[in-house]
Amino acid sequence: MIVVAKRMHQISEYFFSEKMRVIHNLEKKGIQVINLGIGNPDLLPPSNVIPKMKVASELEYANTYQSYIGIENFRHAISIWYKKIYQVDIDPENEVLPLMGSKEGIMHVSMSYLDKGSKVLIPDPGYPTYSSISNLLEAEIIYYNLHEEGDWCPDLQLLYKKNFSNVKIMWINYPHMPTGATISLEKLEEIVFFAKKNHILLVHDNPYSFILNKCPLSIFNVKEAKDIALELNSLSKSYNMAGWRVGMIIGKKEFIQNIIKVKSQMDSGMYYPIQIGAIEAMNQNSEWFENINIEYTKRRKIIWEICDHLCLKYRRKSSGIFVWAKITSLDQNDRKFSDEILNRYHIFITPGSVFGNNGKGYVRFSMCCSVNTLKKAKNRIIS
Repeated sequence: MIVVAKRMHQISEYFFSEKMRVIHNLEKKGIQVINLGIGNPDLLPPSNVIPKMKVASELEYANTYQSYIGIENFRHAISIWYKKIYQVDIDPENEVLPLMGSKEGIMHVSMSYLDKGSKVLIPDPGYPTYSSISNLLEAEIIYYNLHEEGDWCPDLQLLYKKNFSNVKIMWINYPHMPTGATISLEKLEEIVFFAKKNHILLVHDNPYSFILNKCPLSIFNVKEAKDIALELNSLSKSYNMAGWRVGMIIGKKEFIQNIIKVKSQMDSGMYYPIQIGAIEAMNQNSEWFENINIEYTKRRKIIWEICDHLCLKYRRKSSGIFVWAKITSLDQNDRKFSDEILNRYHIFITPGSVFGNNGKGYVRFSMCCSVNTLKKAKNRIIS
């Protein structure tokens, strides 16, 4: 009998993978399900990106193995982009590593710095991948609580009271997924100071900077953050290139070199035309973000109207591609509520408990559907 590795018992199938099977079975029966559960951008990338990629794909060397660290022009484009967007100086030769999506980076960072039994600080609620990868590596997870009354930011005074011996990594993520909460520079400075004092590698997962967010921040806007911090970023949400799998990790040379040791065992470089397309995307001016935010503002307004009809409470000051809403009925079972919406209206929304204990009693709506589709969802509910 072939037995799976013990670490497999620490994880389950990704919630959305499992739920997509349920939705697929409904659709096989002729039921049209509106999926408001997944953050999968439906808009097109900037208009010049795909033509540039097509041209690059016909070059003689386009289909060969590429550099493990990305082509020089791509790394320089990332450096210029960080300066333009965040006013942060990044050395393109030593402080940038292109990734096949920032999700890949979570694995690479974890494999580089977590041993069996190492402790890792993970937000609750938070992105489930932080936990699943930590479990695969048999690290010990310490969840730190985020609450609505604290604007979904960590209570550092409580954290200072805990024992942080052998804590290797702390994950943070702002604008926050799933709640859409933003963070101030002052609060980021406090978190950086906390990580420095406790000799913890601070990793900021930052893929939602530019969606409905007036003040994009990098962890490196904090002075001396490079001493103890890494930042993951992505073009998936910013430029509607989720399927391209284009991301990056930023940090000091020592950190990047360690991550390259892991990454170079797992792939043989990013497809050349994708890198060319990514360069073109990052060359867009501010008008690009202004236009996509006009579209997301329209979409968010309709989701707010849906929430009103469902008697859900939400915050208008949030960023990113999701609306996070609190169930106000006496029965606040979010999974039951999500299933009821699916079965009654054939609309899928994500139960908040998927993201941790502190997500119980909440649901998450994705804005990655057209205005017409969202209006259709709204009409199903109010009719």
